[in-house]
Amino acid sequence: MSKTLHHGLLLLRVVSEHPQGLTVSELADAISVHRTVAHRLVRTLEAHQLCRRDHQRRVVLGTGLVSLAEPVQQDLRALARPVLDELAENTRATAHLLVREGDTQMRALMVVEPRGALVHVSFRPGQTHSIEQGSGGVAVLAHGPHREGERAEVTEARAKGYAVTTGEVIPAVTGVSAAVPAGNGRAAASIGVSVFEYTDLDQLGTMVSRAARSLGELLD
Repeated sequence: MSKTLHHGLLLLRVVSEHPQGLTVSELADAISVHRTVAHRLVRTLEAHQLCRRDHQRRVVLGTGLVSLAEPVQQDLRALARPVLDELAENTRATAHLLVREGDTQMRALMVVEPRGALVHVSFRPGQTHSIEQGSGGVAVLAHGPHREGERAEVTEARAKGYAVTTGEVIPAVTGVSAAVPAGNGRAAASIGVSVFEYTDLDQLGTMVSRAARSLGELLD
């Protein structure tokens, strides 16, 4: 593994977590390198428009990242957008598309917030969490065969067709998700919503399952 590339990518990740920017010294501390190393990394990333310095000389993300991110799962995002828009408006809740990364993680690929809702959950695309936690990961695991020692929530989700968890990814937030069916039989994505409270989780689960099936048909 390239240590320099590793530090450069780690620097970008740290900057992404601090929208107000960080000084070079703060970045050096955050990624555990000398200030001169951090300075060289920033200069290199600046040359590729992957980061920039604002008027206070704090390092923030650069516009070059937009062109890099645009092709990521482009077909999936294009097909999922109207499905997520409709789900967010019908449920008045934040809708999301999560994709499986390897055997252990789920990543938020798209997040759509409802228009006009007085209160809703907000989080950024790109966030990751364990596949063993949260309704999105549970729904994907439930789409597969029974595993020895699996969580009761996975078994229940397999029976119902959707998963429900509370407070596992975001405190006090309930997630309801369903796996997006795949032609190869191995789900690699889930569609869901995040809510603070909902009176009828079965109804919400039905709406989420319908959205997941719709996206699966579009992908086919």
